[in-house]
Amino acid sequence: MTDRLEEAQGYFTRFFAPWIVDLGLQARSFDETGGLFVLPENPRLVHGGGVICGQATSSAADTCMVVTLAVLNGRFRMCTTVDLSTHFVRALKPGAVDIRVDLLSNGRRMAYGRIDMRQAGDSRVAVTATTSVMYLED
Repeated sequence: MTDRLEEAQGYFTRFFAPWIVDLGLQARSFDETGGLFVLPENPRLVHGGGVICGQATSSAADTCMVVTLAVLNGRFRMCTTVDLSTHFVRALKPGAVDIRVDLLSNGRRMAYGRIDMRQAGDSRVAVTATTSVMYLED
């Protein structure tokens, strides 16, 4: 398991833009259907309304999906997000956010997933996203 976590953390710095790296996403675990991540507390992600901004959570959802695919595929495959639909169910207060990625389908050319985010320690979903990703290589 440790190897998968180290692999995942390496993907963040190898393949993503510096501002995505600055989110500080942390891989926690993987299973055959997805992965768990944490978006750590970061006051720079809180907007004027006093909650974590939607741009940060949408970016985290997209990034965690791609890292989950890489880990479960056993390698990073260049890909592009085709669709990302994010729904904000309730506000996320400043603090850590737990992220669960569930792969719905992982085919030869396309992958589909659902990402749920919860305030750390809260069982209620605050943000949910669905996404489709197209592989740019075989």
